[in-house]
Amino acid sequence: METAKTIILIVDDQPANLKILLAFLEQHHFDVRIAENGERALSMLNQYNPDLILLDVMMPDMNGFETCRAIKANAATADIPIIFMTALNNLEDKIEGFAAGGVDYIVKPFHQTEVLARINTHITLRKQQVELEQSLADVKRLEEIMPICSFCKKIRDDKGYWQQVEEYISDHSQAVFSYDLCAECMEEQFGAILTKPKD
Repeated sequence: METAKTIILIVDDQPANLKILLAFLEQHHFDVRIAENGERALSMLNQYNPDLILLDVMMPDMNGFETCRAIKANAATADIPIIFMTALNNLEDKIEGFAAGGVDYIVKPFHQTEVLARINTHITLRKQQVELEQSLADVKRLEEIMPICSFCKKIRDDKGYWQQVEEYISDHSQAVFSYDLCAECMEEQFGAILTKPKD
């Protein structure tokens, strides 16, 4: 089955920048969407969530910092990593960008290899964060009180169905099971065979 492409939203009011980034990122197999301004970007985010946003700072009406703050104020989009693209290179602007919720800066004119490296880094970090959050959620579910049958040792799930312990844990975590025999069971099941004298 084909893996879904990573979605990147580029927000920039300069057609030349959009054209260059679009062609470059599509060559690297990203699913690229574009927005010409902050208002359009916010509208697009009502329809889908990209994996990462490249956001220009200097835009008319609603600049990149304002757009970033609006994205971070929405719980549905707050976790999307945002990399600012800007010709501004002073410390105050960088601090404002990080305070608004950006994770990184790319200074224009940008080098394509640097853009790709920064994108890949933050996408990897985001995936690791999602995996960690899922693992913590799995652990939390496994910490809950689990009704176990006194006789067959099945577990009753949250829908009221009884499952084997292995099935329940597999459904609620990333655990993978392998089977072996402990020393006591080995002795109980095969002790007579193991200790039988050879002819």
